[in-house]
Amino acid sequence: METPKPPTRPIHTAVLLAIGSELTVGETRDTNSGDLARSLSEAGVDVAWISALPDRLGTVTAALGDALAAADLVVTTGGLGPTPDDLTREAIADLCGEVPAVDPELERWLRHLFERRGLAFATTNLKQAWLIASTTAIPNERGTAPGWWIDRPDGRVIAALPGPPSEMRPMWQGWVLPRLRERGLGRERVTRTYRLAGIGESSVAALLGEQLLRAENPIVATYARADAVDVRISAVAAADHSAAMLADEAAAAVLAKIGDHVWGHDDDTWPAVLGRALEARGWDAALVEVSTGGATARLLGEAGWLRSARVVAAGSPGADVALAVVAERARTDSGASIGLAVRAIETAEDTRVELAAVGPWGVSETSQTAFLGGSEGRRRAALAAAAFLHDILREAARG
Repeated sequence: METPKPPTRPIHTAVLLAIGSELTVGETRDTNSGDLARSLSEAGVDVAWISALPDRLGTVTAALGDALAAADLVVTTGGLGPTPDDLTREAIADLCGEVPAVDPELERWLRHLFERRGLAFATTNLKQAWLIASTTAIPNERGTAPGWWIDRPDGRVIAALPGPPSEMRPMWQGWVLPRLRERGLGRERVTRTYRLAGIGESSVAALLGEQLLRAENPIVATYARADAVDVRISAVAAADHSAAMLADEAAAAVLAKIGDHVWGHDDDTWPAVLGRALEARGWDAALVEVSTGGATARLLGEAGWLRSARVVAAGSPGADVALAVVAERARTDSGASIGLAVRAIETAEDTRVELAAVGPWGVSETSQTAFLGGSEGRRRAALAAAAFLHDILREAARG
C-alpha cells in the first residue's frame, strides 16, 4: 500500500530560522537569512519573520512549531553539523514525532568523502547521515551535511540547510527553489522603488501619511539608505486587480506627494542616473572637491562621463578661490562640458556645503548645511553634489 502524498499547498508565506549560538552571541553575522528573504520576496512570498536561535533543543523545537503554525514554508540554516550542539535534526524529529536513524546510502556517501581525503571517520559524523521517515535528503556537493526536506501532512514544508553560505546557496538555488516552484511558489508581485534626495526619511513619512504607509496591499514603506531615502511599493494581485494595477495606483499617490525629490528608480545609482542625463545631451563633466577627502569621487566611482576628478586639501593653493572660478577652471582645463566644484566646511556641529557648476547654461551656485561633521559630513556633501548636478540636468532637459 502506497503512502499517501501530502496535499499540494501553494507557498505564499515563509519563516526563516537561523540556528547557532554563534549568531546569538554576535560572533558570526547571519547573511543567509537576508539572501533567502530576498529570493523569496522576489518570488512573491511574504516572509513573516526571521529569527536567530541559540543551540538549545527546546528553543529550536518551539520556534519550529510557531513557524509552522504561521507559514507555508519554514527554512532553517545551521545546526546540521556532527557535534552535540548541532540540534536542528533533533528539533525537527521532535516536532514530527519521529526518530532519526542512519540512512545506509548517506552513510556510504559520507564515509567515501573521508576516505578520498585520507581522513579518519569518527562515529560522531554518522549524525550527518540521519534521516527521519518524512525526510528527503537534500544533496550537498560542497560539504558533509546533507539538508533535510520535510513534507508535513497539511502540505507545509520544512527545508533545513547548512549554515556555511557556500553550501547553503547552491543547495537553495539548485535543489530547494525548483521544488518549491513546482508546488506553486508565491503570488504575482510587482514592486516599484523610488530613490529620493534632499529630504529625510521622517519628512517623507510625514508627506506620505498613515493611510498610504499602513495599507496592507500595496505595502508602501520607506528606507534610509547610504545614498538615498527609498520609497518601496510592493503589490500582490487581488481578486479584481492585477499586481501591476495596484502598484501603479499607489505609485501615482506616492509621486503626487514626493515626486519632486525622486532622482532614480529601483536599482539606480548616482553614477548611472547622472550618466544617462549627461549622455542625453552629449555632455560630460569634470570635478574638483575641496576639503571633502575625495568623498564625491568615491560616490561617483569609475563613471565614464567624469573626465577628471581632483581633490584639494584645505589650506592648499587655490582652496579659498571662489567656487565658480574653481568649477570654470576644471571645465576649461579638462575640456569637459561641465565643471562641478564642491567645498565642505566643518562648523561647530555640522558641515557647510558649497556647490558650483559651470556649463552651457551658465553658472549655478548654492550652499546648504549637511548633518554632522567629520567623515559623515563629507559623505553627505558628496550626496549634495550629486543631487545638485542632477537638478541642473533635470532643468536643462525641461528646456
